[in-house]
This record gives sequence, C-alpha cells and structure tokens, in this order.
Amino acid sequence: MHSLSQLQKQQIGLRLPQYLIEEIDSFTKEFSVNRTDIVTEALRAYLAEQKSKLFYERFDHAAKEAKQMIDADTHEGTLEDLIDELEADTHA
Repeated sequence: MHSLSQLQKQQIGLRLPQYLIEEIDSFTKEFSVNRTDIVTEALRAYLAEQKSKLFYERFDHAAKEAKQMIDADTHEGTLEDLIDELEADTHA
C-alpha cells in the first residue's frame, strides 16, 4: 500500500494531441469519470505493463545464463565430486 503522503495529489501539466483530449472527454461524459482518473489509471496500467515486461526480460536472460552455465559444466564426475564442489562453493 501507499502511505498518505504518497497518495497526496500534485498538479502537473501535460500537452496531449487534440484528438486524444477529445477521446478522453468523450469517455468522461459517457462513463461519468474525470480526466484525472483516466490519466491516472492509464499511467498505472502502463507502468505495471512495463514492470512486468522488464521482469520477464530479466527472468528470460537469467534462465539463458543458467542454461549456458549448465551446458558448459557437463563434465563427468561422481556424486562425491559434485558434493565436494557444492560444499566448496558454500564455504567460499
């Protein structure tokens, strides 16, 4: 959740194309909402989408790195060798 100070509103100025303002105004009349609510929700949705996209891009990158590491480390060894290697990594 957001703190009370984060929920306080601050006025900003936006310059939008006229056609977009007309669409917003049409929407405000049809659904009885105001411009602020529309712009706020649009920004919230946009930011959530971008965060999600970034998360999945980073996840994909990490998965590819992990696969490369696994593929590069395909030496044959015993289970005892693997245990020794893992223990050495945890003590490093």
